Amino acid sequence: MTTSNYENAVSNFLDTAVEELAKLRNQITPSYFSRVADLIAASEARGGRVHLTGIGKSEYVANYISALFSSTGTPAYFLHGTECVHGSAGQVRQDDIVIVISNSGETEEMKAAVAALKQNGAWLIGVSGNRRSWLARECHEFLFAGVEHEGSPLGVEPRASVMAQILVLAGLSIELQARKNVSARDLLTWHPAGSIGQSAIHHTALSKFLPLR
Repeated sequence: MTTSNYENAVSNFLDTAVEELAKLRNQITPSYFSRVADLIAASEARGGRVHLTGIGKSEYVANYISALFSSTGTPAYFLHGTECVHGSAGQVRQDDIVIVISNSGETEEMKAAVAALKQNGAWLIGVSGNRRSWLARECHEFLFAGVEHEGSPLGVEPRASVMAQILVLAGLSIELQARKNVSARDLLTWHPAGSIGQSAIHHTALSKFLPLR
């Protein structure tokens, strides 16, 4: 492959990713996350917890989003998808929330995990690029996070679809954070170090009358 072909492949991916995310953004209405956020709030009010799981590349998204949720006011736990049927489902209690991420919504290992989690009495939120998938039908709530084209050389390697999952779940994290009115003082408690901690210190210093929690 020539240098020109490399450049064309990269350009095609970048253009495709931006176009696909823009199309997804246009489908996200102001109330897109409301029902899911309501379900999470109701579970938390009863002492329930939030878990995220996925298979393959979605596993890495689940790991990141669980950390993002935890750092912005919604404590969340990563649940290993394939280990779920080998004992890890034991971390999920009745009335907990489990967000299940799968681009196809048809992965066999994911189906086994969902069955086990249902048996445990969990509330399931599906995140998939397929509105008609098995996952969409089996979950209590569903968030569409899909693209038509990955933008990759063979058209199947997950790239734009991973970005779509992150976009939607990051959007959900914003709604959860906003509902809880997370302050700079809260952020400082969770981020005492690094640049985020320094930023929180700066904002807290500028807000002398910020209410204590």
